[in-house]
Amino acid sequence: MKEVIATKNAPGAVGPYVQATKLNNLVLCSGQLGIDVATGKMPETVEEQAHCSMKNMGAILAEAGSDYSKVLKTTIFLADMNDFAKVNEIYKSYFGTEFPARSCVQVAKLPLGGLVEVECIAYV
Repeated sequence: MKEVIATKNAPGAVGPYVQATKLNNLVLCSGQLGIDVATGKMPETVEEQAHCSMKNMGAILAEAGSDYSKVLKTTIFLADMNDFAKVNEIYKSYFGTEFPARSCVQVAKLPLGGLVEVECIAYV
């Protein structure tokens, strides 16, 4: 049975979707913008937003009973591919030495003027 995952340790959805859904041992995490959960605001730099995106994703994974080590696939959406190297350095710091499969694309625009958004599929 499908379960909706929701935590106050990550920003709520900014549209008609949920933070994540879980089916059996599979967790599908919606895209996480770089919103600072403590302030409810988006920091200015791509580096700060990337950290917030990853922390928000981590909080949702924890609520689902998972963590970064169980992430199978991620997708990174960038407003500017010139930020790839900066975001890549921050991203890899959350996974240690075992990385998941990944796609990274530049998009025309992200919600709320975001610079980066990260989504994932993980297991429990």
